[in-house]
Parts: sequence; C-alpha cells; structure tokens
Amino acid sequence: MEEVKLLGAITSPFPYRVEWALLHKGIKYEYIEVDLKNKGPLLLKFNPVHKKVPVLLHGGKPIVESLVILEYIDETWKEKPLLPQDPFERAKARFWAKFAEEKCESTIRTALYSKGEEQKKAVEELQAALKILEEELSGKEFFAGESVGFVDLVVGWFPCWMPVLEAVIGLKILDADAFPSLHAWGERFLKVPFIKEKLPPPERLLAHLTNLQK
Repeated sequence: MEEVKLLGAITSPFPYRVEWALLHKGIKYEYIEVDLKNKGPLLLKFNPVHKKVPVLLHGGKPIVESLVILEYIDETWKEKPLLPQDPFERAKARFWAKFAEEKCESTIRTALYSKGEEQKKAVEELQAALKILEEELSGKEFFAGESVGFVDLVVGWFPCWMPVLEAVIGLKILDADAFPSLHAWGERFLKVPFIKEKLPPPERLLAHLTNLQK
C-alpha cells in the first residue's frame, strides 16, 4: 500500500476535514505539523503555488486544496463514500460545499479582522449565509442525511471555531434560538467517534484567533 502523509497545522480548520475523511475510511496516515509562520522546505516543495495546508501526499504525489483532497480520497478509497452515488445528489453536495466556502469563510475573516460597523456588517452577512444552510439542514440529522458526508466535513469546523470566534470578537453568531438545526447538528457532529478523535484544542484556537485579531 502506498504511503499516505498529511501536512497540516493545528490551528488551521482545513486539514481537519482531510483527517476526518481519512479516519472515517480507516486509512493509515502520518501527520506532519507545519509552522505557517515559517513555511519550511516541505510545504514549499509540495505546494509551491499557494504555500498553504493541507497537502496530502499519496505515494509521494502531492494533492492540494482541502475540497480537492476530499474528492481524491473518496475516489481512491471507495469504502464508506463521502459523496452520494446519485449524480444529482452528488452535484447538490458539491454546490453546498462551494456555497459554504464562498459565503462563509470570507465573512468569518472580515468579522475577525475588522471593528465597528464593518465587523457588524460581516456578522450579518455571515448569519444570512448560515440561515440558508439552516434551511437546507432542516429536518435532517446531517447534511448527508442520517450519517456524516462530504458537506458535513466541509462545514465541520464551524462548531469548533465559531464559539472561539464569538469569544474573541464579543458578538454572538450561531445562536441556538436563531439556528436550532445548525446548533443541534454541531453538537451531534462533535460526538461522532471519528470526529471526536481529532478536534483542535480550544485554548490553542483562542490564543491563535486573539493573535490574528491583534
């Protein structure tokens, strides 16, 4: 079997998606922590374009960008599929993953890095996007239905990072009353055994986000 390695960073949300997928499928891998402040030769060699984590090395060949890596893992190791088999449902899953990437991540960064009215506006935009995800999730255990799937892994960092972000900026974002389905999903997601096996330490996240805001 070809060797699997993952370059990641403990405070970055995106490598966790990949680790969760590997753990879900029972794939043995070696995790290599990367210092994002002093990007070493390994990261620059295998991801010279973006110089970011995660990078999956499979048999020495690099695959970059977390969503691309998730699809690669799903196509390479067929057991316990992440994406639906039905083409229409698979297209829907890709759409919601892209929606979450485009509509949530940039506003989360703006909310962290800004102050005053700009920050308030970013939080409102984020909540508007979360409301759409709330409606999509309504009546389901997970985005994939009864078990964790592709979209769940893509947005799975929300229940880990959002409470810490709220603490740092002093604003409530994912209120349980306003987002009951997302809130319940987050609690359910974090209790899934292979998710629970690999979660970021809250104190490290708090220190990291506080430093980023400064």
